[in-house]
Amino acid sequence: MRRQAVYAPNGVVATSQPLAAQAGLAMLREGGSAVDAAVAAAVTLTVVQPGSNDIGSDLFALVWDGQRLHGLNASGRAPAALTRELLAAGGESPTDALGAAQAQAALAPPSRGWLPVTVPGAPAGWRDLHDRFGRVPFERLFADAVSYAEHGWTVSPTVAANWARSVRLHSGLTQAECRAWADVFAPDGRAPRPGERFRNPGAAQALRLIGGSHADAFYHGEIAHALAAHAAATGGLLTADDLARHESTWVEPMRADYRGFSVYELPPNGQGVAALQAFALLDGLAGHGLHEQIEAMKLGFADAHAYVADPAAGPVPDLLEPGYLAARRALIGPRAGDPPPGDPMRGGTVYLAAADSDGMMVSLIQSTYMGFGSFVVLPEYGFTLQNRGAGFSLDPAHPNVAAPGKRPFHTIIPGFLCRDGAAVGPFGVMGGHMQPQGHLQLILSTVDEGLDPQAALTRPRWYWHTARQVEVEPEFDPDLVSDLRERGHEVTVADDRSTFGMGQAIWCLPDGAGYVAGSEPRGDGQAAAY
Repeated sequence: MRRQAVYAPNGVVATSQPLAAQAGLAMLREGGSAVDAAVAAAVTLTVVQPGSNDIGSDLFALVWDGQRLHGLNASGRAPAALTRELLAAGGESPTDALGAAQAQAALAPPSRGWLPVTVPGAPAGWRDLHDRFGRVPFERLFADAVSYAEHGWTVSPTVAANWARSVRLHSGLTQAECRAWADVFAPDGRAPRPGERFRNPGAAQALRLIGGSHADAFYHGEIAHALAAHAAATGGLLTADDLARHESTWVEPMRADYRGFSVYELPPNGQGVAALQAFALLDGLAGHGLHEQIEAMKLGFADAHAYVADPAAGPVPDLLEPGYLAARRALIGPRAGDPPPGDPMRGGTVYLAAADSDGMMVSLIQSTYMGFGSFVVLPEYGFTLQNRGAGFSLDPAHPNVAAPGKRPFHTIIPGFLCRDGAAVGPFGVMGGHMQPQGHLQLILSTVDEGLDPQAALTRPRWYWHTARQVEVEPEFDPDLVSDLRERGHEVTVADDRSTFGMGQAIWCLPDGAGYVAGSEPRGDGQAAAY
């Protein structure tokens, strides 16, 4: 996994797929802003990494405009017809071995089919970012993505492997509305192999319409009408009114301080506060090692899973209040704790970072979730709809309980690092439950050890699953593993690296010399620079 950091005097785009990174870089070379580059890369990712994101995704972003940080929540809301009772009727029990009472208590929302589909927010997010910070024409940002979808692109090994897993999963689904997915994404009865060319002319048409209409076609025009008609014909709850009512929300980023640096995340309905709480807990300790890092992360997750919900539906408690943090910090002892487990979720997500010669920087993440989302496609337009409704709770007393028009708990979180009020840069790590843990480990390697972004991203990672269960990558220091086991952690060495996420980061170089960037060595990531 050896890879060198990328240094750039003018600008850089770092993401999980080289074709998308190059699409973003093209915008920078044309005089576009970092937001233009980020949106072009994001749009292209829907084509060249379809299992992880699509036109039917949600999106979150942090933008440093050169002076201050802005946050965009471009996640969608539940259809007006969705109720907790409807979602529970199609719920999934995690195991057949549970008794009836336990199974009811453990019931989770369905993860595939129409029921977990919420309004896709990504197209509106692309538009809203461009409206505020873009320089080149909006339609121009779609050119590479449309070309790849129309004429084909060569499938990379990581994308092919994830695609093949989704084909196997799809073969076991029983929902009638999921059958058409294979017509678009497995027309030969299998996933494309590495090096094969794949075309999606329907997606090309959808992207032309979105780019040409400034996303209006998706929420009010041709695509909106087609989506509503398809839902009505196949048992979906999504309507033309649901799409027309959608809007993004500009929000104030949340912050936690750590060793003289400030880490920023977006506020709920995302889980970024879990990472911020871990940073704040560790900052109050005189010193900390791996054990304390894991314990702080457990506490952050316990609170996030208990309290994070759509703030428009009710107030979210201040999980970063100093007195509350002091009480939580006191729970970190010398032995592995067992906080109430949340609901660890694995995701299908893409992350990207971009920076331009004027000092604008973008941290952007978008996702359909769980690999190809709901497996519901709009066939003639070649894209999958997300399944973010699977993030709702079915507990009537939980703040994240499913309700009409509500945003669900989200796993995807972009991050941003500052020091003394000045930007250091954007960062992110993909992978559902791994994301706050990846944020913590990346920033600790940067701040405590002085590593560059590439070295920090390459470091072997740990992953807390639930209770005392911790997984580590094979290269992890055996002495640290032994110490964790002596403290009561149940540590296993994993052979599947997909657990540990993939990410990117871009840091400002001193004295305005440019940027240094890293991209994930666990996948196909690339930092494209000029």
